[in-house]
Amino acid sequence: MSAPDDVPLTVLGVRVDLPAQNHALLLLTPAGDRVVPVWVGAAEATAVALVLDDVPPPRPLTHDLLLSAVRALGGTVSCARLTGTEGETVLGELVLADGTVLDARPSDAVAVALRAEAPVLAPPAVVEELGVPAQEHDTDDLESFRRFLDDVDPEDFA
Repeated sequence: MSAPDDVPLTVLGVRVDLPAQNHALLLLTPAGDRVVPVWVGAAEATAVALVLDDVPPPRPLTHDLLLSAVRALGGTVSCARLTGTEGETVLGELVLADGTVLDARPSDAVAVALRAEAPVLAPPAVVEELGVPAQEHDTDDLESFRRFLDDVDPEDFA
């Protein structure tokens, strides 16, 4: 369940680390001082990118189906939450408004939360452990990253 001191994170986008083709979900703290990268699979990266780019899939994806099922059963998504790490693996959960907590990969929880317009949260200790300092004053890198996000297509992740 979410805790009162959880940090709300903004989903900046998905980045592809070349040449290895590793995908990272980038989450930003409210102060903009830390970025929390979460390594995800290509399919999950695509699912997140589609929502961020407001591109409806031709048929419902698994995350759309899950959200439809939750709603059909009278539920509401409260939030996606990063909960910690086990080795190199980031742990997550999807929290429903009735208090039900579903163990989930962070990428899946975020993909569903974005579709439900629910927040992405993490305890301060997780943000501290996973976060890296944001480059506050390097506007060239920031502009380059924004151009990357503007020009990236979901097909780039396939």
